[in-house]
Amino acid sequence: MKVRKVITVVEEIHTEGGRAVSPPARVAVVAAVIENPWSGQGFVDDLSEGIDATASDLGALLAPRVLAALDAPAEAYGKAAIVGLDGEIEHGSGLIHTLKFGDHFRKAANATTLLPAVEKRGPSGVAFDIPLKHITDATIRSHHQTVEVRIADAPHPGEIVVALAAAAQGRPQQRLAALSTEQ
Repeated sequence: MKVRKVITVVEEIHTEGGRAVSPPARVAVVAAVIENPWSGQGFVDDLSEGIDATASDLGALLAPRVLAALDAPAEAYGKAAIVGLDGEIEHGSGLIHTLKFGDHFRKAANATTLLPAVEKRGPSGVAFDIPLKHITDATIRSHHQTVEVRIADAPHPGEIVVALAAAAQGRPQQRLAALSTEQ
């Protein structure tokens, strides 16, 4: 795995809807900009070699960093893979949609649900939204939220941005009824 850089962003929301949020709502994102392991190879029928060589190391790199940046227990989480213009969306999907990658985050966060994800291809500076869901119950609506990310110089055409996001709480000022009220 060739890492060009790692980016950490922490957002604290102090006011929402004109009301104070106490304690401030925290969301952290850690993204690695890596060389696409399939870059320059043309169409690759079997992605398993690149997945085996990259996915677990990438999960091990990102999971502890995003939880350290959050500086609180995670209640919601998500992931992203943004592929540079010379790659395929399947390259990003191959890295993040494997237990080799996701189990690092699930174990570190004491989570049981699948990580919601976004995958797309785009140029450097493309904005992307990482969806977040509750770490143990994806039906808890208060934790359905997104965090927007943009890295000015990534991904280059032969790179992939892989990111993990974690929130210490649900949406600030959430007030939707529980899903069970509609069932």
